[in-house]
Amino acid sequence: MPHPFRFGVQIAKLPADRWRDDIRQIEAMGYSTIFLPDHFGDQWDPTTALAGLAAVTDRLKVGSLVYDVDYRHPVVYAKAAATLQVLSGGRHEFGIGAGWMETDYVEAGIPYDRPGVRISRLEEALQIIRSMWTNERTSFDGEFYRIREIARATELGGIAPPKILIGGGGPRLLRLAGRHADIVGINPRMVDGKITAETPADSSPERVRQKIQWVREGAEAAGRDPDAIEFNSLSFVTAISDDVSGLRSALASSSGMTVEQVADCPLFLTGSAQEIRERLERQREETGISYIVIQGGDPGVLETFAKEILQPLAAIG
Repeated sequence: MPHPFRFGVQIAKLPADRWRDDIRQIEAMGYSTIFLPDHFGDQWDPTTALAGLAAVTDRLKVGSLVYDVDYRHPVVYAKAAATLQVLSGGRHEFGIGAGWMETDYVEAGIPYDRPGVRISRLEEALQIIRSMWTNERTSFDGEFYRIREIARATELGGIAPPKILIGGGGPRLLRLAGRHADIVGINPRMVDGKITAETPADSSPERVRQKIQWVREGAEAAGRDPDAIEFNSLSFVTAISDDVSGLRSALASSSGMTVEQVADCPLFLTGSAQEIRERLERQREETGISYIVIQGGDPGVLETFAKEILQPLAAIG
């Protein structure tokens, strides 16, 4: 049985003079979740912003897409996420990854270790975080972290711990996600520490199917049910139009994909409303991806997407 469709919006920040109205409008449109990325550029701090957004909404889930394991200690992540889960009444989705944007590390003076080291650090952090959500005391002695009898993050008051969302693009990270995550974001690999012209091609339909298989392998190896995992994708381009041939050709030229691959790539939601709906239904059937996140920069796009895509697909479950 496939997971029901859900739709989220990613924002870096909102206008200071109307952020309450804007976020309530996104909630009213029917979106499931508001996400913030975790970078050091001109964006809001995700933890602070998510607490504020949760305070002025009633239903909207609030999540990180995704925190970088190297930017904060896992004890800090555990306490912040548990606190946000309580304040939001159980609406926090805790997204975390191994980090990728080299410029953030350089600008902040944080050592930029090779991907394998960052992934190992993430696995240790996840063990600490989950333990601090559920146990009275946590001790941990690993390669990167040593914790001594630290207290529970906070009492959750009968609320379940936050769902864990792990985003990634390579085999090791996605198998880790299969072992630990409730939600897995299927992303392109960014081993160069930046988005390049070749990045989108790693989200071609063929590559996405391979990435899903890595997650399932990780879950099975850990004795988990792969079908219980909710699969997520983030779209960078959303264009609802009866004529997108020019846009698809441009995206194909810049990404190294064929026009046909662009039409099926999760990074690009292009075409008529009916075509996009049919494509998302087919994608869910073939890959299990049911949780779609789009960019929140254009209120008109959000409104059209909600009416033409979100509401019809949400109605079918």
